[in-house]
Amino acid sequence: MLHVATVHWQSDAWIPVQLRQLGRFAPPDTRIWACLNGIPDPPAGAFHRIVDLDGTHPQKLNALADLIAAEASADDHILFLDGDAFPVRPLEPLLADPATLFAVRRDENFGDPQPHPCFCVTTVGYWREVGGDWRPGYRWQNTLGVTVTDPGANLLLALQERGDAWRPLVRLNTVDLHPVWFALYGDDEYGPVAYHHGAGFRGRLARVDTMRAGLSTEMDKPRGSDSKIPGLRRLQRHYRSRQRARRRQRWERDEGPRQQALADEIFRAIVDDDDIVERFRPRAGTPEAEGTQHSA
Repeated sequence: MLHVATVHWQSDAWIPVQLRQLGRFAPPDTRIWACLNGIPDPPAGAFHRIVDLDGTHPQKLNALADLIAAEASADDHILFLDGDAFPVRPLEPLLADPATLFAVRRDENFGDPQPHPCFCVTTVGYWREVGGDWRPGYRWQNTLGVTVTDPGANLLLALQERGDAWRPLVRLNTVDLHPVWFALYGDDEYGPVAYHHGAGFRGRLARVDTMRAGLSTEMDKPRGSDSKIPGLRRLQRHYRSRQRARRRQRWERDEGPRQQALADEIFRAIVDDDDIVERFRPRAGTPEAEGTQHSA
């Protein structure tokens, strides 16, 4: 049996889309376990269990996994699925695959190496065995040379300590409207498996945006030219912080609305049942493929 663990926050906009896609591509006996914070009237009968949980997104997924594990068999599967993500192909081949864990790996996010919780398939038994944990904590150096952590970091550490392999699902877009958002994930064997909209329940500022635009506090390290005098060094950092705040305000004024308008356009197409695979990975030889442009 497949158990889906999903989180929706303060908006029911993605629920019909996700239920539609799970109805198409998940096995008929799938059970959906959902954390629906701030959503008062979910569709009747659509979910096996609805809970309202405190904590961060990774903590909610961990809690859902605990609830599932208390009821499910060890050989049942769990699909961790962000509220703004959904399958785009039948899931049975992944469920029949001997790999212990499939998960999105966002190489495009400055080389993030960890399993990402927007889409991850494993068994209940393996999740228990590995001590599955979606929380950040473990840190790595990304391709910019910045040390970071993110959801899935502790799961990555557990897999590394055990020496366990896992199957990454990577970005397969041939049409890129943003470096991270609006992503199809899969691999060479299965092709596109999942779509992740990104930032479906929050502002549209991604790490890739903050780092490219110089908005990230993670990049605000002491510099070689900083004064050796502590008071002056603090003043220099304060000045950089104010500069960063002004750049962020400009980004939110100029770039934020453009990204939100684009996201809204794509969401409307998904609701209208547009072929999201064809939109972001058009077949070779079609006019869409011939006109493909890669943009950041």
